[in-house]
Amino acid sequence: MAYLSGLLLIDCPASALNNAGKKDGMNTDNAIAVKAIKSKDGIYPYVSAQAFRYWWRESLKDIPGWTASPIYRESDIAYTDANPIIYAEDDLFGYMRAPSTKRDAQKQREESNLLANATAVESGVTLTRQSPLKVSTLVSVAPLKEITNDYGVMSRHEGYPVPFYHEFYRTTLQGLFSLDLAMIGRFYHIQRTGYKHLDEVRVSLAKERGLEAYDNGKAYQLPINERLHRVEMLLKGLSRITGGAKLALHYTDVTPRLCVMAVAKGGNHLFSTFIGANNKGQVIIKTEALKEIARVYKEELLSGIYVGLPQGYLDEQREELEQALQEIATNKAIYGDRVTFLGHPREAIEAFIAELKRESSVWLA
Repeated sequence: MAYLSGLLLIDCPASALNNAGKKDGMNTDNAIAVKAIKSKDGIYPYVSAQAFRYWWRESLKDIPGWTASPIYRESDIAYTDANPIIYAEDDLFGYMRAPSTKRDAQKQREESNLLANATAVESGVTLTRQSPLKVSTLVSVAPLKEITNDYGVMSRHEGYPVPFYHEFYRTTLQGLFSLDLAMIGRFYHIQRTGYKHLDEVRVSLAKERGLEAYDNGKAYQLPINERLHRVEMLLKGLSRITGGAKLALHYTDVTPRLCVMAVAKGGNHLFSTFIGANNKGQVIIKTEALKEIARVYKEELLSGIYVGLPQGYLDEQREELEQALQEIATNKAIYGDRVTFLGHPREAIEAFIAELKRESSVWLA
């Protein structure tokens, strides 16, 4: 089993990327707080994993060939079409589809034109697919003593101006992601939680489209070229990701300022110790940790180590990082036969995709 491990940093010079709603203790109702973790050592602004996944999904809509799954709603529940054969989004992001049995929801389902276009679901069957793509919460690399509270007014009208407040911060957010490469384009139909991807309706569709049986007939799989293409689209979406709250006021670029990626045999994340912060709260690239990762996981690593770092960001640490990657690439006795890459994050992702294409028959096996 092959897993892609990735780490990324988002630079937030003055940002409010994920808000928590009304701020208590203010003398006005127009006060919005950012999401933050409070601890003994300070305040850590964060972006929820759900928000980050939403940014990623939305950015993928602009990638040629991507197939987003339609969303349907019944009463107080909503779900996607739950058809990973047709929709790459359902394949990579997972789903749960359990149509409501309430009478009003059944009536809405029968009358709605939107629901009429949905793929039918076998009666009494709940479909679930664990997401092959897993992401962490994006959390500040260092604690802040406080978060800035900004005061503004709406005054483009007669009478008293209307005051409002919102919070924002200056920090760097770190996030992890992982992709189970073997599960991309493979869909089970067995009665097991998280593995009932297909019902009889979708099994019939798999047979109709000539999908190959997999795992002793427990699953069906797409052709390897299509599975590879879906991974490629996902990663290209990451390199072009946009999103976040308060863009009109803060306009934060949420594309990765630094990223590192590699494929390994195990599902445990490789790079969680790669980034730290100094006593001023500034980002530190831990090159000794990177070399330790390459040495300790020498037998498990299947790919090269790809690092994206644009010119103009952490320039004072670039030379040391280059030297560490060069050592990993040349000292085969310690690190094995390992390719390394350092360039712009988009270039790093493209270089990784190139190796993915060469090794797809092994990594997607």
